[in-house]
Amino acid sequence: MVRRMGALLAALWLGLAGAAHAQAPAPVRIEKARIDAALTQMVESGRTAGVSALVWQDGQERYFGTAGFADREAQRPMRRDTLVQIWSMTKPVTGVALMQLWEQGRFRLDDPVADHLPEFAAARVQAGQDADGKPIYRAPKRTMTVRDLMRHTAGLSYGSGRTPADDEYRRLEPLALTHDLSEMGRRLGQVPLLFDPGTQWGYSAAVDVQALLVEKLSGMPFEAYVESRIFAPLRMTDTGWTQPQEALPRFAATYTAGAGVLARQPDAQTRARNFAPRQLTMGGAGLVSSLDDYMRFARMLVNGGELDGARILKPSTVRLMATDHLDPSVTERMWLPSKGKVGFGLGFAVRTAQPADPKENRGAVGEFFWDGAASTLFWVDPANRLTAVFFTQRLPFDGTLHTDFREAVYGKGYLGPKGD
Repeated sequence: MVRRMGALLAALWLGLAGAAHAQAPAPVRIEKARIDAALTQMVESGRTAGVSALVWQDGQERYFGTAGFADREAQRPMRRDTLVQIWSMTKPVTGVALMQLWEQGRFRLDDPVADHLPEFAAARVQAGQDADGKPIYRAPKRTMTVRDLMRHTAGLSYGSGRTPADDEYRRLEPLALTHDLSEMGRRLGQVPLLFDPGTQWGYSAAVDVQALLVEKLSGMPFEAYVESRIFAPLRMTDTGWTQPQEALPRFAATYTAGAGVLARQPDAQTRARNFAPRQLTMGGAGLVSSLDDYMRFARMLVNGGELDGARILKPSTVRLMATDHLDPSVTERMWLPSKGKVGFGLGFAVRTAQPADPKENRGAVGEFFWDGAASTLFWVDPANRLTAVFFTQRLPFDGTLHTDFREAVYGKGYLGPKGD
């Protein structure tokens, strides 16, 4: 009787396991021809001058390809070692740097920012206008925390709106390249908040404040800290804010789309953050990198914080960063919903549900990612043990390039695991 019951239980377990396996999505298979065709079409359609892409899965390179030009006028093609300005793909690097210090107990995520950076102690929020149309300000309902900085709920501005706070941001120019991070913080601390911390998602200069925190907590210049604690251990030899002049022949030109044509951005403007004197090392932008270099950063993340023996973060810290930290009550999310069914963790957008329709970016629940103003992109997909890096230099940001690249990687109908 006992043996029969044991056999029945074993059969039941095997049946449930088999059913679960049958319901699981098939692993993603990378098809080189499909991705090659997508990259070629991006260039032939005139949306961008050149593209390159790299995909790793299960610890192996599965795809590399390019199309078009890094410098169209010089007929210099996109290559594997082409250097590009990655813009906001700098932000996850800054988040990793700050979370290293969190692991060391230097701060708590829910510490008030002003405990470490007193220049933010007098924060105020706009509360309407007086009879003369002048803005009225009040104290925020709660203090801005480090967690707010990392998930973009701090209420800070990027100066892109039409509010009095945005006007003040533009007047003070906190991110001018002539300021160092300390001066950036002093100026940004004077800009009114757009909303009470924790109540909305709003993209902002919050990651530059993270960089200032890294300096304050580590006692090192931000650029030097990142170089010694992230880039050197990961052997990311091409990546940095300050680039040597000998790297210029590998540096891609930037092209701006308008009136149906791509116009080359003036080279002096393209090179100002990396090949000319400056004071500011931004936490939210400014890095130059190559495909293989940034892929080493992505592979470290998909491996749970370690690559080739270099431990950058604990696995639990990576999971914490890659978890959605937005409360469901945070319904005002700026343009974040354009990325798909996503929330936001500590430095990354996090996919929380399957794609709802064919127009939504393909991907798997649990994926975390970010992109850059010149239409660059990377993501980490733990469900498929996959990472991808996509480079181009096209302004303004064109999300259709990402939709097409993701579809080429995953396949048109891919939905991935159901998640919650």
